[in-house]
Amino acid sequence: MRRVWVRVVIGALVVAVMAGTAAYWYIRPLLRTGTGYAAHNACALTTIAGRPIDADLPPNPLVPYLRIGSDAGGYRASVFGVLAGQQASATDGFGCTLASGRPEFGPATPVAAQANPLAGQPSPKPQAALEAALAGAFGDELDAAGRERLGTRGIVVVHRGRIVAERYAPGFTAQTPQLGWSMAKSVTSLLTGVLVAQGTVSLSDARLRPEWTDDRARITVEDLLRMRSGLAWDETYDLGTTITAMLYDQADMASFVASQPLVHPVGSAQQYSSGSTNLLCGVLRARTGRGADLPRAELLAPLGLASAVWEADATGTPVCSSYLWATPRDWAAIGQFALADGVWNGRRLLPEGWMRQTTTTITPPSAEDPNYAAGWWTNSTASGSVVDERLPRDAYWASGHDGQRLYVVPSEQLVVVRLGFSPAADDIRTEQLVADVIGALG
Repeated sequence: MRRVWVRVVIGALVVAVMAGTAAYWYIRPLLRTGTGYAAHNACALTTIAGRPIDADLPPNPLVPYLRIGSDAGGYRASVFGVLAGQQASATDGFGCTLASGRPEFGPATPVAAQANPLAGQPSPKPQAALEAALAGAFGDELDAAGRERLGTRGIVVVHRGRIVAERYAPGFTAQTPQLGWSMAKSVTSLLTGVLVAQGTVSLSDARLRPEWTDDRARITVEDLLRMRSGLAWDETYDLGTTITAMLYDQADMASFVASQPLVHPVGSAQQYSSGSTNLLCGVLRARTGRGADLPRAELLAPLGLASAVWEADATGTPVCSSYLWATPRDWAAIGQFALADGVWNGRRLLPEGWMRQTTTTITPPSAEDPNYAAGWWTNSTASGSVVDERLPRDAYWASGHDGQRLYVVPSEQLVVVRLGFSPAADDIRTEQLVADVIGALG
């Protein structure tokens, strides 16, 4: 009888182990999106921003079980120190990449700040009304917990080409690079314009991937910019969704997006998709024959954005949807470049009228975001309605995860940048900030 019980117990343990192993492999892709985020975040914060290794982790049930560390090989994250491990390594000029080893991207194009007219401007002493506008955006009237929840970390205001106000939270300075998240999509629109001006690509180009032999071959560069490709996508930031699987569990992000099936006829539906932007940069990479250095050589260096780091995936394709770091002043310079319709230091880099074209909404029959144009959010829709009455009709902006904003207001010759970490804030006060700044400038 004892032998029978021993066999029963052993059998039960084997079944439990097998069941546990099967369960782990089932949920492993979900866990890897969490460990991938943590590894990349730790690497980038430390090597680009000079901040603590475990800062800025999102509110997620997996966070308490993550173990994060570093050694000569890079930055690692896992669950309980053993499960679903991921590694991120830093490369000079290109930030951090999730890969099993350190990638080889070649030399990074040098970037000189002298090309950026905002870089050397003195920090101004703003007028009282501007100080009040910034105080509201930083939540000066709130208690410490409220200010932390609001999460404002840096603001720069540029009027007629001059910095008229700037302010930074404790622990941040004018030299601290901050991640723009999806503001990179708007910068990708600018990068695309540079290549259009060069004749390297056109908005009407189709047959963008050799493996697309079905209706996906009809997708154009403009469809990707306007996010109307029709490819299946889920932009929800959660464990195991399409967006997090792309960013944190795919070596070749563009190919992953290209493999998605069509769920709408091409051009018939607008759906916000980070995948569209990364697929576009895969196309730009193929057309130019360049890899991770493409945005640095064609955009960041000509603008003199010396702090800017645009990270790439393991294949060397820039992660154009999400991974551009820059100081608030360099983000403001991007806005100033857009305000000038692509003329920088007397040289035209964008096709004339590019900003008017890419900030004009063209709503397809079905639109998730009626005020999304070609990489930029606009304050007016195709039907003519104004999105926010506090802002001028011609205002447009770049918008990023956790509260990143870059506003351009042509009628006021104004650029306003707000960077922060605001996952818990109901209102990051940016529209009111811009309205208050306009009022202060008279």
